[in-house]
Amino acid sequence: MDCKKALVEAEGDFEKAIDILRKKGQKVAAKRADREATEGCVLAASNADNSFGAVLSLNCETDFVAKNDSFVALTQSILDLALANKFADKDALLAADLGGMSVTEKLVEQTGVIGEKLEIGSYEVVEAPFVASYIHAGNKLATLVGLTKEAAEAGKNVAMQAAAMNPIALNRDGVDQETIDRELEVGKDLARQEGKPEAMLDKIAQGRLGKFYKENTLVEQAYIRDNKLSVEKYLQSEDKDLAAVSFKRVGLGV
Repeated sequence: MDCKKALVEAEGDFEKAIDILRKKGQKVAAKRADREATEGCVLAASNADNSFGAVLSLNCETDFVAKNDSFVALTQSILDLALANKFADKDALLAADLGGMSVTEKLVEQTGVIGEKLEIGSYEVVEAPFVASYIHAGNKLATLVGLTKEAAEAGKNVAMQAAAMNPIALNRDGVDQETIDRELEVGKDLARQEGKPEAMLDKIAQGRLGKFYKENTLVEQAYIRDNKLSVEKYLQSEDKDLAAVSFKRVGLGV
């Protein structure tokens, strides 16, 4: 009906009707700017030579829209654009041309068509000798993992690990000092409550920090398909020179 009204207003001029719809999209976008876009579609993929991967979430207001085939296709088209151009950040992606208009303008246009606020919620990239991706069923969660060399199956397995276990960093070097200090303080407090001698608190806290690393850093986590191995050891069992060098995880409420 919106298209029909625009054509009537444009007196049958197709190009003018498109402009009218685009302007309407801007009006709708302005009206819905303060709405929360907490639903959406999350997709991830790597380029043809698997040296660059991107994961993005295109957010909307309702799950009904998020599951619509055309909305998923729009998300895929933006992801394809990102992969083709290896955009380093969200700003570059938003400014890029998509079908004769910028991605930002496209989202405004589609806001007018769909009637919901649309925005790119997250955009993350990984560059490595080999980048693997994983999209969880339902398009609410996706991951990328960068490896030192080509290993498609192992890469997918580790990408699934990152999705399932939600590590906070690749390894202990990636854990920020604030988190480390907090874990050490918690460890000392727990030991103190257990009646441990003050002289032993620091050593006990360091031991608990080591356990924290094993539970929360990707390469030290127990591999979900064989908990006798860490992720690092699993990769080495596939190839002694295989290692994970980076990962990204994007999810909607997960």
